[in-house]
Amino acid sequence: MSNDKKVVTITLNPALDLTGHLTDSLNVGSVSLVSQSNLHPAGKGVNVAKVLSDLGAQVTVTGFLGKDNQEPFCQLFEQMNAQDRFVRVAGATRINVKLVDKDSQVSDINFPGVEVDQTAIKAFEQTLQDLAQDHDYFVMAGSLPQGVSPELCAQWIETLHQQGKKVIFDSSRDALKAGLDAHPWLIKPNDEELSELLDQDIQTTEDCQHAAHSLESKGIENIVISLGANGVMWLNQGNWLQAKPPRMQVVSTVGAGDTLVAGLTWGHLNQWNHEEILSCATALSALAVTQVGVGVPAPEKVAELQQQIRVQAIDRI
Repeated sequence: MSNDKKVVTITLNPALDLTGHLTDSLNVGSVSLVSQSNLHPAGKGVNVAKVLSDLGAQVTVTGFLGKDNQEPFCQLFEQMNAQDRFVRVAGATRINVKLVDKDSQVSDINFPGVEVDQTAIKAFEQTLQDLAQDHDYFVMAGSLPQGVSPELCAQWIETLHQQGKKVIFDSSRDALKAGLDAHPWLIKPNDEELSELLDQDIQTTEDCQHAAHSLESKGIENIVISLGANGVMWLNQGNWLQAKPPRMQVVSTVGAGDTLVAGLTWGHLNQWNHEEILSCATALSALAVTQVGVGVPAPEKVAELQQQIRVQAIDRI
């Protein structure tokens, strides 16, 4: 296996996503009609793995998976040609509901995950150690299941960091807060997550810059802030880059953030320069909102869109 574009994606709390497209708006407290729906394996790390696999990376997937309904995941990993190193636990992997209204607004209803016990945790830690032998890039994305505390998650990031591994960490709330002190190599909060994290109102580009500078002191090498339709900002070793995509016809924003993470990882696996990494990741993410489902059905469109993306350096404030 001489593919040096090897990456491990870690999904501690995967889900089967039940996505329903509403005929109108969400009627809280009464009936809402769904015009089309699908149920598919997901979770942020699984989505990242799918995109990376489509781009040509050699992906190993791990985390915790409920035994009772693992079949759709097994099928997906086989299709992706991914190495499946998930630790199986008792019970069923949760189902998350995503309702997309006529204006493409997504309402997420996220359920708690499976209960992870000490035996499963030990098995997972052993798996991480095994994979650290011959992998440099680890993407840890998504929420935590019951039984995995934010502190334990942070410990895993720190352990990988100590071994010289590059951990791309994309989570939120308490998990993100704890993980920031564990030297992740790259984080990708959106403006909303940043507001919540620092408990301040973040509106402008300057607000984002101030927020990122306050995190820089923790020794995080890459701080990427996604601003939805307004593009992406990236702080690396004191230097800022910003990329803006053209206006896209939004079908669904589900998975757009995960696609951005995959794009950033792919660019680094290829050792591209920063402008190229950012324009590719931004193009992938912009294309993701024009489709239902996560993945890269038409790689040639990525290159096409990449030509239209302006990447510019912005001054440090």
